[in-house]
Amino acid sequence: MGRFFKSRFFVVTVIIALIVVIVPSVLSAMGLSSYVRGALGMIASPFQAAFTYVTDAVTGFGDYFTALEELAAENEELRQQLDAVNDQLYNASLLEEENEWMRDYLGLKRLHIDYQFAEATIIGREAGSQLTVFTLNRGSLHGIAVNMPVLVDDGVVGAVVEVGPTWCRVETMLETASALGAYVERSAQSGVVSGSFSLASEGKCVMEYLDAEADIRVGDRILTSGVGSIYPAGLLIGEVTAIVPDPYSRGLKAEITPAVDLSSLSRVMILTGFDTYSN
Repeated sequence: MGRFFKSRFFVVTVIIALIVVIVPSVLSAMGLSSYVRGALGMIASPFQAAFTYVTDAVTGFGDYFTALEELAAENEELRQQLDAVNDQLYNASLLEEENEWMRDYLGLKRLHIDYQFAEATIIGREAGSQLTVFTLNRGSLHGIAVNMPVLVDDGVVGAVVEVGPTWCRVETMLETASALGAYVERSAQSGVVSGSFSLASEGKCVMEYLDAEADIRVGDRILTSGVGSIYPAGLLIGEVTAIVPDPYSRGLKAEITPAVDLSSLSRVMILTGFDTYSN
């Protein structure tokens, strides 16, 4: 049966081929070549349309991918330009920061010609310390010793409490163990500034040992007195923001907001030596 169908398929194929070859020849011999062309055109037309569609599609895809490649190249060029601009802005920011630091450093040097400083960078802050303890990248190899004051141009930061060969730990004046002899710039009223456990979370310290009639007001500036502490006189500690009764001494206590924003510090100056204490 299979052989029968195969033979029939072969015969039909031969007949169709003969018709395709003979009929156009006969029609042409009879002067009907236009019909031949028309018939062939009708037969070929769908194939031509399909071929044109495929060609246009391929061309369109080619143009699309070419446009994508051009867009990708343009985006890469723009990205490189943006990276270059960002690098320039970053470098300019670093330069401005360095210039500002040098202005502060030189300004403090001019103001206190008897001070000797070592510049230092904060390399660590202790967790849970309310930003009151941090580590600097200077140590005994750089001449740093315990109890050296730490400053910036704005005022007092704290003091060195531990020293290693290339590092040291600093406790700020917000630490409860700190104590600075201090006075009110306006009235010369004296007292002691120390850290307060209840105020440290607010970034404040307290001035104590003030009697009930002490001449101190909100807004007064508080300076180091140089008496009974490791700090020279005349350094800015901060400003009085509140005055409250002291229930233990029956006098007054003043809440002090430090002049230095301890949370934003990155560089400081360690006071390695000074010649005089002046009141």
